[in-house]
Amino acid sequence: MDADDRRILEGRVALITGGSRGLGREMAGAFARAGADVIVASRKADACATTAEELRTETGCRAIGIGCHVGHWAEVERLAETAFAAFGKVDILVNNAGMSPLYPSLGEVSEELFDKVIGVNLKGPFRLTALVGERMAAADGGSIINVSSVAAIRPTPAELPYAAAKAGLDSLTAGFAQALGPSVRVNSIMAGPFLTDISEAWDIEAFEVAWQRFPMRRAGRPEEVIGAALYLASEASSYTTGAVLRVDGGMGVVL
Repeated sequence: MDADDRRILEGRVALITGGSRGLGREMAGAFARAGADVIVASRKADACATTAEELRTETGCRAIGIGCHVGHWAEVERLAETAFAAFGKVDILVNNAGMSPLYPSLGEVSEELFDKVIGVNLKGPFRLTALVGERMAAADGGSIINVSSVAAIRPTPAELPYAAAKAGLDSLTAGFAQALGPSVRVNSIMAGPFLTDISEAWDIEAFEVAWQRFPMRRAGRPEEVIGAALYLASEASSYTTGAVLRVDGGMGVVL
């Protein structure tokens, strides 16, 4: 599905956390091309403002940027209030913001690191989904998309707090689908490795060897998340909720 061919989100308002770069930026651009107005949120307010300006220039959509650390509930509450004040509604929420810092060993994971990972990947999405989702349900409904990770079902020692948080996020998907239905659909995109700016720090040669074990035998291109995102954001997925859609190159099928 190409957002340039069909304005399937005309008249919708989309709020995307972690929207100034990586997969979030790809989804923000796709939603804008599909007719949506866009709220870009991330920790860096200047990056959000720049992305919003780019979207306005590229697509003619209405777009704003809001700085927000989703691990802090007060900032999450301010984000929700600012979004509704600016546009009057939110039809699509994408909980995409995430973090997975490196650590020397499991025994050296600090309480601060653990709490940050849980805060950004799990606590923040819980609060934002509760705040936005209940207002969606009281109005005309909507779609909530949680960006999970294949680490939730294939955890490794190198990313264990992150994997646990993403597994929790998938659990929130199921629970919120029940709580907010039938007018609000809640689904997860379980992402595999994508070649975004984050991948610049990877040992690509080592990863390329590992990828040969999986069906697609490569990492994803950022634009390859767009089809899944548009499906879940639009009425094309009108009977899909509580689902976890794997966009992982087949990593999840190899145990």
